[in-house]
Amino acid sequence: MKGHCILSHGFESGPDATKVTALAQAAEACGWTHERPDFTGYDAKRDISPLGDVDARLAHLLALAQAAAQKGPVVLAGSSLGAYISGHTSLKVPVKGLYLMAPPISLNDEHPLRAAEVPTAIIHGWHDELIPATDVIEWAKARNDSLLLVNDSHRLSDHVDTTRMQFQHFLERL
Repeated sequence: MKGHCILSHGFESGPDATKVTALAQAAEACGWTHERPDFTGYDAKRDISPLGDVDARLAHLLALAQAAAQKGPVVLAGSSLGAYISGHTSLKVPVKGLYLMAPPISLNDEHPLRAAEVPTAIIHGWHDELIPATDVIEWAKARNDSLLLVNDSHRLSDHVDTTRMQFQHFLERL
């Protein structure tokens, strides 16, 4: 085993979503184990915030990452809100790398995305209707992260294969 990947889906998505399924295939191809936590119960709690229970998502991912880190190297990957919680979790658990798809640079303009200074690759759509590409460019530039911008929207649905191949390449370089 080379390590373990925790693949976090986005808001109003699920653990069997297309992108995290593609990442799981890439992890397997590289000899990494993986898991895809289910955060759908937290997403339904809109009485807490429009994005559901973000704190509960963070606590769930943190517990999984802490347990995985006891066994070996960990990579956190996530899409949208899953990218946000992956970044924040990386500050509390030693991770080997981060792979972020359509990462929100802040939640409600109040809670900025933070992440450990570890190898990080980002894929983002030029035409993301929720998170401006220029915000992601500035965030990635300040950290010297790898960034791939594609002709797509927030869902990156036209670039699932690109996402899988980029993640596989990312794992192979770690």
